[in-house]
Amino acid sequence: MTSIAPPKPEMSFDDLEKIDIRVGTVLSVQDMPGSRKLVQLSVDLGFATRSVVVGMKTERDDPEEIVGLQALFVVNLAPRKMAGVLSEAMLFDIGYADGLTPALAMPERPLPNGARVG
Repeated sequence: MTSIAPPKPEMSFDDLEKIDIRVGTVLSVQDMPGSRKLVQLSVDLGFATRSVVVGMKTERDDPEEIVGLQALFVVNLAPRKMAGVLSEAMLFDIGYADGLTPALAMPERPLPNGARVG
């Protein structure tokens, strides 16, 4: 049985308001040759299609199984190069930090791409 970590220190509501989390649909998943973990997603966020690099190659038998699914993405982090590819958002998943096989954070029903959390 996996032990779940205690909550992080308290933060202000103003700090939470800085995080922009949006619904997006995964359009494609591309392998990143030479990387053990990374794949590149193309994600429709409603206001733009962005490249998102995620480390899910070892977490799923077939990373392409998420094509067409909606998930939650942090869209206001500074872009970051990973294995030479620019990642323009961060996929929200659940469980990785606790050593669990991650699951996508997803809306319970289809929503417009770009819909905000909160």
